[in-house]
Amino acid sequence: MEMESVIVAFESDRSCERIRDILETSGTAACILCHSAAEVKRIVSKQRIATVICGFKLPDQPAEALFEDLPPTCSMLMVAVQGMLDLCQNDDIFRLASPVRRGDLVASVRLLLQMGHRLEKFVRPQRSQEEENLIRSAKELLMDRNGMTEEQAHRFLQKKSMDSGVKMVQTARLVLGMG
Repeated sequence: MEMESVIVAFESDRSCERIRDILETSGTAACILCHSAAEVKRIVSKQRIATVICGFKLPDQPAEALFEDLPPTCSMLMVAVQGMLDLCQNDDIFRLASPVRRGDLVASVRLLLQMGHRLEKFVRPQRSQEEENLIRSAKELLMDRNGMTEEQAHRFLQKKSMDSGVKMVQTARLVLGMG
């Protein structure tokens, strides 16, 4: 099973690399390193990210403002000195005082990833069995016809759906020639 990705966003390369080393060597998460709020937003808009780990502020925006722009299924863990954490007004942002202990960071990120999975079940609309079967059939057709892996077929359907602004089940119908 591949590790889930989290975003690690700090102004300093050293902070990014230190947190990445802890999370990746412990097998907790694969880290995508960012140095600005704009970078974080761009990545979150393209992939499903459950957790953003960042400092109190980034060069282009405070962490609290960035948090407001994240999807509701994405949690934030702010790592900063206690004095900065005390300035954070948003109670939905998780906080960890630095210097951070390895065990505390790993435990916090694991908890946030778990919470993200639970939250996603409530936020993501549930499909009927018929819709699931249509999507599965469309993926199988793409895999057979175009030599795609299951993941590539899923991404293809997802991207076409997003590009055309329709639900994935509608795109599946088109692929199957039923639309």
